[in-house]
Amino acid sequence: MTNPTTGKPLKQIHLAAHFPGVNNTTVWSDPRAGSHIDFSSFTHFARTAERAKFDFLFLAEGLRLREQGGRIYDLDVVGRPDTFTVLSALAAVTEHLGLTGTINSTFNEPYEVARQFASLDHLSGGRAAWNVVTSWDAFTGENFRRGGFLPEGRRYSRAREFLSTATELFDSWHGDEIVADRESGLFLNDAQAGAFVHRGQHFDITGRFNVPRSPQGRPVIFQAGDSEEGREFAAAEADAIFSRHSALEAGRAFYTDVKGRLAHHGRSRDQLLILPAATFVLGDTDAEAQELAREARRRQVSGQTAIAYLEHVWNRDLSAYDPDGPLPDIDPDPGEHTIARGRAAVRMFRDPLAVARQWRERAAAENLSIRELVIETTGRQSFVGSPATVANTIDHFVQTDAADGFILVPHLTPGGLDAFADTVVPLLQERGVFRHDYTGTTLRDHLGLAHPDARTSRPRTSGTATPRATSCSAASGGRTR
Repeated sequence: MTNPTTGKPLKQIHLAAHFPGVNNTTVWSDPRAGSHIDFSSFTHFARTAERAKFDFLFLAEGLRLREQGGRIYDLDVVGRPDTFTVLSALAAVTEHLGLTGTINSTFNEPYEVARQFASLDHLSGGRAAWNVVTSWDAFTGENFRRGGFLPEGRRYSRAREFLSTATELFDSWHGDEIVADRESGLFLNDAQAGAFVHRGQHFDITGRFNVPRSPQGRPVIFQAGDSEEGREFAAAEADAIFSRHSALEAGRAFYTDVKGRLAHHGRSRDQLLILPAATFVLGDTDAEAQELAREARRRQVSGQTAIAYLEHVWNRDLSAYDPDGPLPDIDPDPGEHTIARGRAAVRMFRDPLAVARQWRERAAAENLSIRELVIETTGRQSFVGSPATVANTIDHFVQTDAADGFILVPHLTPGGLDAFADTVVPLLQERGVFRHDYTGTTLRDHLGLAHPDARTSRPRTSGTATPRATSCSAASGGRTR
């Protein structure tokens, strides 16, 4: 089918589902909300996504419970069970749905992570994906033996070499080594299977990778960074980007920028998918959906949450202030030691005095209380309306190159995806822009990505890998210095 506006073939929309856990997009206090840790919640969510023929389920990961004022901030915990445990369990209750996990490259080791993803890819029949992230703060680092943190340049340098090293491990098996000939007793036809040597700035390891080549060869690689370093990393290494740009014009600008970087890395535009995170609210009519969205925002931003959020900028204890009253008349404390340790707001509000001035001007112009201002300045639902309106909007975004699809983040867990699956997906199918059924078996098939060939595809990043023919074969496992 052809797009009547552009004359080009209609793009097929990619859809995925993010199980959010307890964070600022969820309304865990809603009577319809369930557990964020019980396996039945994960099962319901995953089966709904698979029933709707989504590409994959996405899990974020928090490596430390967030705190504010020395206490756990219980409206934005971002803690959950271990990612690999959850995804492996979900592999047993789904057949087609991709399984994407966020795993940190700052506080893990390549051999361990590569082994876990290769195992997940085997257990799921080729449905594993890895969202490669870094950790920027000493707050999280305190949970690990190294402690401290890496500045942005070094954490991306480590991430590049981490991914390159993991790729060397995945590719240390070509896929044809296991013959398992019962008559001759020959199990492997290559004595060098799994052998590797890596010498680099961050990792110096040699040994044998002990998981044979998995159905996809390597997991699908996601990246979520938005900085200049992050965009370049994604353009060079990733198969897909988990973007935060879900507004139309911002999405188009990000899409154009990142897709434009691919040629420099010898890649074509279809080798990298851009999938923003997107929230949604559905109603029988657009007006009803708007009202439901306003109510959801008020429940997401309680008075307690509004004060806590304001403290991110002011870097002061504001508990004595009325959330339904005016902004504080004192200025923020731009001190180095922030009250909101380990939170993204520390990076977002690099100039708190300027942010405070802007917010005061807006609050005065619109007569907004603290809570009202926080509701207005924090994220809103991306898609609000009737099923027809939401389907039309999503299709417009994709056909006009603001995205290749969306990772949907419902505000209710685990049933918040149900209505979308039952009402919006059929409309997208009628338009001919979303599949009626799965046509492949692996996540790479769902996403239209090629399966890498270990014999011809080499890592693109730093670090020196000794070719397999000359690799040391004495060790039986990974050795890290």
